[in-house]
Amino acid sequence: MGEEIRLTAADGGQFAAYLALPARTPAPGLVLLPEVFNTNPHIRSVADGYAAAGYVVLAPDVFWRQEPACYAPYTDEGRAKVAALRARLDTDQFARDLGDVVDALRGRADTTEKVGIMGFCLGGKFAYLAATRLPVDAAVSYYGVEIDNYLDEADRLRCPLLMHFAEHDPHVPPPTVAAIKARMGAWTNVTIHDYPGTEHGFNRKGYPPFQEEAAALARERTLAHFRRLLA
Repeated sequence: MGEEIRLTAADGGQFAAYLALPARTPAPGLVLLPEVFNTNPHIRSVADGYAAAGYVVLAPDVFWRQEPACYAPYTDEGRAKVAALRARLDTDQFARDLGDVVDALRGRADTTEKVGIMGFCLGGKFAYLAATRLPVDAAVSYYGVEIDNYLDEADRLRCPLLMHFAEHDPHVPPPTVAAIKARMGAWTNVTIHDYPGTEHGFNRKGYPPFQEEAAALARERTLAHFRRLLA
């Protein structure tokens, strides 16, 4: 189990982040970005899992500027709540806030100089943007939404990027994945995997539409990516 800590943004604003520590430190840092449901209990369990794998994990409150501490359940009510918050989210502002999270993680005494970033859904989009805008050493995006709207930034990719996509995903449909592959699929610093028979959210253990085999394979690939680049 981790704990919630407070971070300070460049403009002085204070916000929460969930911190999970490995058994041994110093260790590489890992920023974990949630689905649109924000840093809820499921995402915190994911953070705990990557801490157990040897990373200092920090998972920020994405909507702290809109409504702090709104960590939504996977219900219709929760979905409606976070949809309203997402509509008010300033992409560029949160990307800047994310830079403060990266700096805070890298500046900790229990981390090494290496910092990776990974995210799911909305967090997958920001993992991609972090890879193009921020000083991170490795990035992983799980079924990141709206990445096709930011492919003009791909040439600025600053670190190796691993991407996981579901086969049946209305939020990241086949034409979107095709556009991403056409733009970056042949690059040596970008690796893209498709998971047949899966849906958006296939990594969400304990909640539909979790797919155990695909989730395990994606995690294995993710850990291999981070071990190679963050050691």
